[in-house]
Amino acid sequence: MAFIATLSTGAGTATIRLAGELDASTAPEFHDAIDDAVATGAPSLVIDASELTYIASAGLRALVFARQKVAEDVVISLTGVTEPVLKVIRMAGLDHGFAITGS
Repeated sequence: MAFIATLSTGAGTATIRLAGELDASTAPEFHDAIDDAVATGAPSLVIDASELTYIASAGLRALVFARQKVAEDVVISLTGVTEPVLKVIRMAGLDHGFAITGS
C-alpha cells in the first residue's frame, strides 16, 4: 500500500489521515501535511492512524516534529492507532506527548 497523508479541516480541527507505511521515504509527505495543518490555525490536530500499518524511526521523528511545529496550546490526538504501531510509539516513549486512542 502506498503511503497517503490527507488533510481535512472542520469544526476547529485539522485532521491528517495516514495510510500505509511511515518511514524515511514517506516522512516528508507527513511533514508537508503537518505544515498545512498548522497553517489552518486550528486549535486541535487529529492524526488518524487507523490505516497506518508501520512506523519507523523517521515516522517517530515526524511525530516529534508535529509536536514541535504546532503551538503549545494545540491538542494533538492520535486516533485509531493499531497495536503494532502503538507498541513502537510506546517503546520510544512518545505516548506521553499525545492523546492516544486505539482502533
